[in-house]
Formats: sequence, C-alpha cells, structure tokens
Amino acid sequence: MRWENLAVGSGRDRAADAALFGADSVTTRTFDAPGFRGITFHEVRARSIVNRVPGASRLPFEWTVNPYRGCTHACVYCFARKSHRYLDLDTGLGFDTQIVVKVNAPELLRRRLASPHWPGEHIAMGTDVDCYQRAEGRYRLMPGLIGALAEHANPFSILTKGTLILRDLELLKRAARVTEVGLSVSVGFTDADLWRAVEPGTPAPERRLEVVRTLSEHGIGCGVLMAPVLPFLSDRPAQLRATVRAVAAAGATSVTPLVLHLRPGAREWFTAWLGRRHPHLVRRYERLYAQGAYAPKWYQRRITRQVHELAREYGIGPACAEPPRQSLRPEPAGPAAPEPTATGPTRLTPLRGHVESIGRHAAARSGRA
Repeated sequence: MRWENLAVGSGRDRAADAALFGADSVTTRTFDAPGFRGITFHEVRARSIVNRVPGASRLPFEWTVNPYRGCTHACVYCFARKSHRYLDLDTGLGFDTQIVVKVNAPELLRRRLASPHWPGEHIAMGTDVDCYQRAEGRYRLMPGLIGALAEHANPFSILTKGTLILRDLELLKRAARVTEVGLSVSVGFTDADLWRAVEPGTPAPERRLEVVRTLSEHGIGCGVLMAPVLPFLSDRPAQLRATVRAVAAAGATSVTPLVLHLRPGAREWFTAWLGRRHPHLVRRYERLYAQGAYAPKWYQRRITRQVHELAREYGIGPACAEPPRQSLRPEPAGPAAPEPTATGPTRLTPLRGHVESIGRHAAARSGRA
C-alpha cells in the first residue's frame, strides 16, 4: 500500500487529504492470538473522525463516525469494500485482513463535539464497517466514543452485527438518560449454512438475535435491519418467514428489509464467490443487476411487502419513517433515574427509519477517513 498518498501535499486533493492521516502516523501490528492470526492492524492518528454525508445522498442522517476501515466480519457482499481502494489496499482479502484503526477517535470526537460550531446533530455509527467487529475487543474505542457523545448529550445510533455491544450496555444506559440513542442489529437471514458461507467472521445469526433479546430484557428497544436479502439464496417465502419469526421471537421492535446491492469493489468479490459456490446463479445475477448496483424496484418492493406482511403477522411493525434528529435535554438535577426495565420507559430506541437508507450509503461515500 502507498501510505504516502494520504500525506498532506502528496499531490492529491488537499481537501480530501485533510480528512485522512499522514504517512508518519501509521504503526503496523500483528497479534499471534486466536481470532487475530492472519490479520494486520494499521494504527493511525486520523486528522478527523466526524464525516459529513453528501447532501445528494438523501440519507436521513448527515454525520457518521467510523473508527475502523476494513472489517474482519469478511462479509462477501460488503459495500464498504470500495473504501480500501483509497488506501491502495485490496478490496477483497485485504479488506478482510488489513484493518485500519483510528486510535485517536475518542479524542477527536470530544474535540469536535466541544466546538462552538458543532450543530449537535445525530451521529450514526456502524453505517460503513462494523464498529463492534473483532478489533474492538482489543482497541476498545467505542466506550470513549459513547462517553463523549453522552457528555455532550449528542444523539447517536449504532448498527452492528457484533455481540460485543453488550459489553457497553451500562454506558448506553447512561447515555440514554441524556440523549436519544438508537440501536439496531443486522440479521439478514437465519440459514446457518448460508451464514457460514457469506458472513464467515460474524457471530451466528442466533447470537445476534440473543443481543436483541438481552437488550429487550433490559427495557432497551432494538430494531433489526434484515440485510441483505440475497436474491435466489435467502429470498424464498419460507426463508423470509423463518427470519421474521426469529426476529419477532427475539423481541425486536421493528424489522427493515434491505435487498443486496453490489457497488464496485463488492460486486467483483461477490461475483467471484458466486461463481465458485453457485455458478448456476451467475447469469441470473447479471440479469437482475444489469442496470447497476441495485436490484430492480419491482423486486425490492416485493421483498419489502412480504417482510412487512410477515412482521404484522408476528406482531412487529416496519421501521418508522424518520430517525430521532434532536437530543433530549438532560433531566433536571434530582434523584438518579431508575434503571430501565423490560416494562419501564427508556430513551434507548431502535435505529428507526434511517436503517432503510443504509444500503444507499455506498453511493454517498466520498472516500474520507
């Protein structure tokens, strides 16, 4: 990789460089420990951590924080693979094994939130790569990020496939006393064989649903992003029913389906996998995605209708139209607020409407750190 491409004055656009990091700020490490063998971590001191989503993206959130680049979840369909091209890293195996860690993320976020120019708007995390991927167990960046957001009563949301979020349960509860916090877990299907094939580095679907169940037992609302629905692999009516039934049984407050999309970087890697594992489907995918990264609207609408009908049958509704956009003011000084219970009120809410737009986030990427 050519880290010098990221240094200020390297000849690339300086506005983009300012959001990245210099070549002298990179430390590369490997760890000979179970779960980390074969993975290289590039520890960097980033220049910024709060990224603005381009207005043309039409996403219902404007700001994101991504403490990592690359992801050990190794999902063969991950749209964020393209981001590794900006670092001259491979978008296939390199994306799965070359992980960039922004070790100064919490201090950068604190600095940004303290700025008089910060508008105090909603910040989404986990919309690019998973902030609770395996690396988080070692680097522990999320407690600092959550703490900073709580200190400034800044609303935020987290989307994850990781079970490690339960480590930060008490931090999330404390944050929820002063601001809006949205939580959502991604579970696209419950087929064990398919999970092992396309999401080899993630916790099993039943373990992710156990996260939803645990949060629910603590009185914390948690939605499920049913993503991706894989055409011809996880979209049969019986498969959709099994997934929605499991989501409902876990106590999810909402379920939002999202059909697979194939942006450059992800498209090549997924197609190669498809050719090895399901060669008879390659031509069908080529036809379905002939017009671009997204499946035809008629197909997306069919899946959405089926999932929403099943959700109503099992007693959970589709996500609401809009996410929380403003923080709640801190409670007046007085007795400490009681811990949330399964039947008591809580400000921890499902990720709501903006999970429906996560899939379009790839189109909005600008290559910033």
